[in-house]
This record gives sequence, C-alpha cells and structure tokens, in this order.
Amino acid sequence: MLEAGLLLHPHMPLDKVNTAAQRLRQIIQSALERPMETGRNNESMQVLRTTVMALASRSSDGSLLESCHWADGIPLNLRLYEMLLEACFDINDETSIIEEVDELMELIKKTWGILGLNQMLHNLCFTWVLFNRYVATGQVENDLLYAADNQLAEVAKDAKVTKDPVYSKILSSTLTAMLGWAEKRLLAYHETFDSGKIDSMQSIVSIGVSAAKILVEDISNEYRRRRKNETDVVRSRIDTYIRSSLRTAFAQRMEKADSSRRSSRNQQNSLPVLAILAKDVGELAMKEKDIFSPILKRWHPFAAGVAVATLHLCYGNELKQFIAGITELTPDAVQILRAADKLEKDLVNIAVEDSVDSDDGGKAIIREMPPYEAEGAIANMVKVWIKTRIDRLKEWVDRTLQQEVWNSQANQEGCAPSAIEVLRLVDETLDAYFQLPIPLHPALLPDLMTGLDKCLQFYVTKAKSGCGSRNTYIPTMPALTRCTVGTKFQWKKKEKAVNSQRRNPQVATMNGDSSFGVPQVCVRINTLQKIRIELEVLEKRIITLLRNSESAQVEDFSNGLGKKFELTPAACIEAIQQLCEAVAYKIVFHDLSHALWDGLYVGEPSSSGIEPFLHDLEQNLSVISDTIHERVRTRIIADIMRASFDGFLFVLLAGGPLRTFSRQDSQIIEDDFKSLKDLFWANGDGLPADVIDKFSTTARDVLPLFRADTESLIERFRRLTLETYGSSAKSRLPLPPTSGQWNPTEPNTLLRVLCYRNDEAASKFLKKTYNLPKKL
Repeated sequence: MLEAGLLLHPHMPLDKVNTAAQRLRQIIQSALERPMETGRNNESMQVLRTTVMALASRSSDGSLLESCHWADGIPLNLRLYEMLLEACFDINDETSIIEEVDELMELIKKTWGILGLNQMLHNLCFTWVLFNRYVATGQVENDLLYAADNQLAEVAKDAKVTKDPVYSKILSSTLTAMLGWAEKRLLAYHETFDSGKIDSMQSIVSIGVSAAKILVEDISNEYRRRRKNETDVVRSRIDTYIRSSLRTAFAQRMEKADSSRRSSRNQQNSLPVLAILAKDVGELAMKEKDIFSPILKRWHPFAAGVAVATLHLCYGNELKQFIAGITELTPDAVQILRAADKLEKDLVNIAVEDSVDSDDGGKAIIREMPPYEAEGAIANMVKVWIKTRIDRLKEWVDRTLQQEVWNSQANQEGCAPSAIEVLRLVDETLDAYFQLPIPLHPALLPDLMTGLDKCLQFYVTKAKSGCGSRNTYIPTMPALTRCTVGTKFQWKKKEKAVNSQRRNPQVATMNGDSSFGVPQVCVRINTLQKIRIELEVLEKRIITLLRNSESAQVEDFSNGLGKKFELTPAACIEAIQQLCEAVAYKIVFHDLSHALWDGLYVGEPSSSGIEPFLHDLEQNLSVISDTIHERVRTRIIADIMRASFDGFLFVLLAGGPLRTFSRQDSQIIEDDFKSLKDLFWANGDGLPADVIDKFSTTARDVLPLFRADTESLIERFRRLTLETYGSSAKSRLPLPPTSGQWNPTEPNTLLRVLCYRNDEAASKFLKKTYNLPKKL
C-alpha cells in the first residue's frame, strides 16, 4: 500500500534523485527477501517511519507539511474505492448484492472527501466493479451485466459534460478494457452465444457500443475535428460485429461441410461440398434472422440485411472459384449451382424484408449482393453440352452419308438406314436433354431445337446433293436450220451414223449401280419423306417431355416457338421437289434419250412414232411406282408427265435437222400426244384428268400450229414480230431469241415450226429472211 501511494502513484511527482524514495525502495526490497521486525521501538520500523513521513509530507515548493498527502494519488484512491465497493457483494454469494446496499453506499460515499473522488468517478468506478464482478464470477449472473450497462449510461452522461483530463484518462483506460472484452465476444457472437447464452447478448452489445461511442465521440480528438454526421459510431460497430462474426461462422461451416463430404465419400449420393455449404449457409441466415438480428436491430436498422449480404459475399467467393474451374455439365456441378441459386433467392428475400422500411427500399444492401448468375452458369454449360452433342451428330451425318449407298432393298420402307439412325440419335439427344438435372428445360430448348434442326437440314442438303435438277438434264438447243425439201430418204440413211455419234455410252440405266441412278434417287426421296413424317412425331414428343419437366410453365405451351423444327420441313419439301423433277427429267431426257431424242420423228414421222418411247417410259413408271413412297408417288409421276410433255415439244421445236414435218404429219403428232396423255391417264387408274389437262396446256396450244398452212404461219410470224419490236422491224425482221417458253403467240415458237416445216415456201422464207443453213 505504501509502495503504491508513495512511489507508484504519488500526489506530488518524485525527483529522480529523491533519497527518501531510493531508501524506501531498498527497505521494501530487503523486506521481500527477509521479513522485518515490527516491534514499536524496533530500529528498522523507525527508519521506515522516517522515510515514509518524509515522502508523505512533501509540498509543491519542497517544504515539509504538517499533514500527510500520501494518499492523494488518483489511481491508488480508485483502487481503494474499488475495494470499498466490493463490500456491496454478499460474502457467501459473490454474485449477489447485500440487502443493506443503500445504507452501505451512503457510508462509502463519505470517503469521497478523503480520496478526492466525486459522483462522476463513483459512477465510473461502480460500473467497472459491477462489470468486473460479472466477468470474474463466470458470466453467469446477467443482472450484474444489466446493472453495469445501466450504470454505463450514467457514465455516458458524465462524459458529455466534463473535459477533466485526469477523468478522461481514467475513463479511456476503463472503457478500453470493457470494450476489448465485449468485442472479443461480439466479433464472433455466433460462437459466444451459441449454447443458450443469448440472454446476455443484448447487455454485452449495449456495453460494447456505449463504450465505443464514448471513446470515439467524447475522448477522441480526431472525431471532434470531423463533422459528427460523417460517421455513425454505433451503427459502424454493429456492422463490424455482424460482418466479422458471420465471416467466422461461414469459415466454420465450410470446414464442417468439407469434413462431412470426406466422411461420406464412399457413400452413394453424397453431396458436393458447396451444395452442403449452401444448405448450411441458408440455415445460418435463418438463425441470424430469427435470433440475432432482432437484438442487433436496436442499434442497426438493417442488421439482417448486412448479415445476408456478408454471407452472400462469402459464399459467392467460393462459388466464383468453382465456376471458373468447371468445363462440363456434371451432376455435381448442376447440384451446386442449383443449391447456390436457391441460397441466393433466400438471402435476397431476407434482405428485401429487412429493408422494406428503409429510405432506398434496400437498394444499398442489394447492391452489395452482385448476382451469382448460377442460372447463367448452368445455361452456359448446357449450351456447351448442346454444342458438343450437335457437333458430334453433324460429324456423324457427314461421315455416314459419304458411305450411304441408297439401296432400295435395305428395309421395308425403301429409305436409307442412315435416316432411321439419325432420327434415333435426335430422339436420344432429346431424351438426354430432358434428363439433365436442370431447371431450365423450357428456356434452353430453342437452342437444342435449332441445333437439331440444322443437323437434319444438313442431312437433307447432303442427301439431295449431286443429284442434279431439272435443268441438269435438258440438252442445249441446236442452232436453227431450214428444211431441204424432198430429201427425207437420204436423211434416213444418215440416221445410223448420226445417232451412233449422239449416243452417250455412259448413260445410266434404271438398273445401274450409280448412287445417282433413278432407284437410288427414289430412295433419297423416300428418305426425305420419312424425315418429314417423323418430324411431326418428334414435335409431339417434345411437348410431352416439356410437360413432364419440373420448371414448365403454362406460357411454355402457348406458342410453338422453340418447340418446332423450322428449317428441316421446308428443306425436305424443297429437296423432294428438286429430286422429283431431277428424276423425271433424267428419265425422259437422259435415260430414254435413245427413244426420244435419237428415235422420235427422226426421218419419216409415220415410221418413227412415239411407241418405243411409250414402251420404255411405261417400264420406268412401273419401277417408280414400286419404289417411291405413296405420299410422293402422284407428285413424281406428274413431274415425269411434265418432263415427257416438255421432251415431246423439245423434239418438235428443237429436234435438229434430222426432223422435218409436213402439214399431213400433224395428225400423227396429235395422235402420239394423245397416246402419251393416255399413258398417264391409265384408264382412270393414273393421274387425275385435271392434273393431266393442267400440264398439257402448252402442247395443246402449240400442236395446232403444225396443222396450219405455211403462208398463214409466215404472216402471223411477221405480225407478232412487228408487234414485239415495233417499226424498227419493218425493214428487216430481227431473229427472235429463244425463251424456251413455247406459245403460239410467241415469235420464236412460230419460227421454229417454220424451221421444221417440210415446205418450199417455208425454206425460201427462212433463206431470204435469216439465211438459215440446211444443216448444222
């Protein structure tokens, strides 16, 4: 006690060379080593008394005073006062205050004059005693903490009205100790109050924020220099406690999740760490909202919002690393991203509820929660999955079609095996897609459908490639010539030589093994028709799969967009049309060229009529009917009929100098054309009459020209040419270009009838007007 009052905390500062102080230190040191004799007249005690009196009686001017002021040191006096206040506690129950506390307190306050204390120092000292007793007795009596908190409120009032530097120093020291203790618990309050100690939390928070507020606002010079409205001390401290405690709690949950994952690694269906963590964080957020946020809301209006924003950030950092490292759609990845998406929705809901009364409607807190974009990550992975599948399917189509032989005997449907397989693969891909454990089936279905559609369109394009079109097989028209009257006999003798030169030794026949032969092209047509039919089945199946998906909404079925094949059906129709025309013109102009081009009306029309051509054509029609799909049969036969009619007119109007017709031959021509039409009528079992009439219109209009007399043809030709070219044609008739669109009112058609007219008037007109040669 003497050491504390005279050496450690003297009222008057000590000189470094004060001999009495040095002697007292020596006495104390000796007494520690060997106990002193304490008799009244003992020499050692006399020396001690003299030394103490010399130190206790000092004045500011160095003179000795009659009264002693050794106990005037504030730290010592406060320690003494603290010991006096400890007497307020029951000696038999150290957490209880005695019943006579009020009377005792009146007695204790009588020492203020002696110890140099006042009400402010009493309030501070009593606050510390209550607080210290709560801590020292195991933190079990919350009433002590509550009393300390109430007493601290008095201290806060005192701190506002005094600027005493000594008081401020004591206040700062005391509150720093209290704040340090409180913050050690509040910076990890989940751990501190986890086992049923929640009752004390409010008082500890109150003590912590009150101490911090006094330290910053009433003691800190830095705070005074700044405008007070720049910082909210209390809110800032609570914000720090929330963020710190939740970061700690999150780290613990993460360690726990990792441990749980390791322990269940050998079990089936064990969850990935981040999926476990998402569930744990969700539970942590609900606990925060239900237990801790209501307490903290007293000091921070958006306590729950700050908490979930912190958790959102912590989990988001882990999720971001995970997303950066994934490259494919695995069940674990989807599970984690779905768990993250659910967690985010739960956290945002808590933040929105918590901020409903705020000025900005919670926008500031929501800004702290940048979206995880888990759905976006799932969508990106699904798109990669779709692209991989589609690329693989397209490679398969390309490779398989290079090997496809288009064999009509390959199956009962007369279509390519590759088509059946590609449709199976499309079906399989759709099944696999709807089995993906994702919530986005309707949203991403259009991407998949577009990919599958392009694959099938690619198949269609490859299936029709190389087969040619209508124009591939129509020969180039020979140059115009005029007839040499009366030389038919010589022409017939030349026929064999000319024909042998015109024949193409590589002409494919109906039984050829070329992949572009008629039967093979028919298989291609059947294949495209098969795809058309199956697409409708697939589209109905997609709707069924969509209905069964977990996230399907009513609006997903309100329109067909994204659930139908947009490109392939049109591509099939266009390809079937092209191939039907190609087959028709190939048969007529290529495969039957020997009967049509080399045979029909070469030499004498009466002895080179249409019968050979009809015979061969009928055989081809029979093969076509047996090979082609019934839903395309009428179409392709109609195209063959049109090609036959075109071929017939081609022979009549562009058959070259081997052909010549008199007016009398017109009956043979008309009869032959009727026979050609009858072949397709087939006594009512063939094409409908209106279809035949539609396609025979041109021939029906042109054939009467072969019956007309030469003079009227020439006159009509002059008139039409003048009408077409105007007055510039009066001096010299221009040679009308070939349009290929035969018409009795078109000058070129009339000119061609004259070119093949076995008539001297026609020959002279052509010689005089255009100087046409007799032969090529």
